[in-house]
Amino acid sequence: MLLIVTYSRGARQTLRNVCSTHTSPVVRRFGRAALFDETELAAFLALRLREKHGDDVQIERTRPFNEFTAVPDDVRSAATAYENRDSPSTSYAKFAAGTEHPSPNALQDREL
Repeated sequence: MLLIVTYSRGARQTLRNVCSTHTSPVVRRFGRAALFDETELAAFLALRLREKHGDDVQIERTRPFNEFTAVPDDVRSAATAYENRDSPSTSYAKFAAGTEHPSPNALQDREL
């Protein structure tokens, strides 16, 4: 997919116009951003926005996030356990202390 992010009022207006005129490549709109299917029409529309508004338009190629292949089991189980904790006000750092769950520092230092 293509992620188009706009950084000016004019670019946002043009993005809105493009999305309402060409609905087929639009997967989702987020106000100042939109996700387009990865088609030549989407690329054309994104490049047209970039040509018109320059650096006020950012185009990124994205790929879907598959949590089952991209995230280690210990991170997924920690997220599940944390959301099922007894006290909703307990921070993750306190929750993970003394358990097999990774600490916040360990999570921050590991890349997916």
